[in-house]
Amino acid sequence: MNSTSRREFLHRASGGFGALALAGLWNDAQAAGNDPLAASRGHFSAKADRVIFIFSTGGTSHIDTFNHPPQLTADHGKSVTATRWLNKSGQFKRYLIKPRWPFKQYGESGTWVSDLFPNFGSVIDDVCILNAMHCESDGHDKATLAAHTGSAQFARPSAGSWVSYGLGTENQNLPSFMVLAPAAPYAGAQTWGSDFLPACHQGTHVVPGKEPLPNLRPRVASQDLQKMELELLGRLNRAHLKKRAADQSLDARIRSFETAFGMQREAPDAFDLSKETEATLKLYGLQRGATSSFGWQCLVARRLAERGVRFLELIDVGSSGNWDSHGNMGDHGRLAKAIDQPIAGLLTDLKQRGMLNRTLVVWTTEFGRTPFNANATHPGREHHNLCFSSWMAGGGIKGGIVHGKSDEHGILTAEDAVHTHDLHATILHLLGINHERLTFRHAGRDFRLTDVHGRVVSEIFA
Repeated sequence: MNSTSRREFLHRASGGFGALALAGLWNDAQAAGNDPLAASRGHFSAKADRVIFIFSTGGTSHIDTFNHPPQLTADHGKSVTATRWLNKSGQFKRYLIKPRWPFKQYGESGTWVSDLFPNFGSVIDDVCILNAMHCESDGHDKATLAAHTGSAQFARPSAGSWVSYGLGTENQNLPSFMVLAPAAPYAGAQTWGSDFLPACHQGTHVVPGKEPLPNLRPRVASQDLQKMELELLGRLNRAHLKKRAADQSLDARIRSFETAFGMQREAPDAFDLSKETEATLKLYGLQRGATSSFGWQCLVARRLAERGVRFLELIDVGSSGNWDSHGNMGDHGRLAKAIDQPIAGLLTDLKQRGMLNRTLVVWTTEFGRTPFNANATHPGREHHNLCFSSWMAGGGIKGGIVHGKSDEHGILTAEDAVHTHDLHATILHLLGINHERLTFRHAGRDFRLTDVHGRVVSEIFA
């Protein structure tokens, strides 16, 4: 069949509504109340409309970044007995190791930040540091899974998927949950998976590069022809779905065709940085034409947030490794330099555009690193889940404060501890969602992101 007769056939089969194809599909789905991505309200008034979730994979050392431990410096080289902290039988003698980088006070708040993050220090008055984070596991895979899904043991829906499921999308032409990452972190792609939630809520993975979304260009002669093809396909699929109403995967697949078509129109513009000013590129430490740095991830995240993407995750996976610095803490210097200016630029840019107050920015890692090691001259640090640091900014968060304290050496939480479940509960709350009420029935019981745990850390709200 040649292109002309094929076009005529599709035009007749679709009833002549090719020009309104996608609008018709979306309107039909919304009228029927079965569009899984239709925008919806939360349980109460939200302080944030969207989330930018930054994950530094590998375990960033809290006592070399945001947890200032003067006593650890004073006690450098002294021995401690580590049985309680390592959860093993027997006595393990370890030696305290001071931070590799000095700390300075920044901003009107005087918050302590190490020399690893001087640019971040310049925006510290917009940030709340959480210095008493803790989680269940000191294994990379389990802790990374828990940081994303709330479960260290089993695959569960990602936090981004839960947010998409609860609130839908503000832009029908773009996915509600997108992941900007050169590679997956520990635990792999299940960190952005939807698991038992409808598949349309899983994260869309975007790989930085010259073509971040391959195969986005249409393969048909014209957009009108493609619209007619989709109209016909949509009618056939929805007729099929009526007989299989319980098939969520089919409904999600139908919705994915609609989103993919919309992305052909809107995504190219979102990823086109050619119109950004030199001043903006400089803010992110980005060279014009560069498409692979963390600065690119941060600037594209801002552009996608502007266009209504509900949940954006930026995975910090360096081209030459991650933060897992067992052998040499010197790696932290190189890794911090790659993200310091882009993150500070992102917060500055959001604030200048009036977006920060409705955009919740979260930075975390799966766990911290030990303030001790087998000897006082060891160049690295080991996994440490009993105390680490995260931070939050914008979207209803009180800036210029530090919440939570560790003990004097940064080994255990001592005051206002925040578990991973609490972090998730707090993120959902700021989006207007009660974490105990956002549930999904699966395998005979109701599941939620925070399982049976979670406390909203309301003390840090503006």
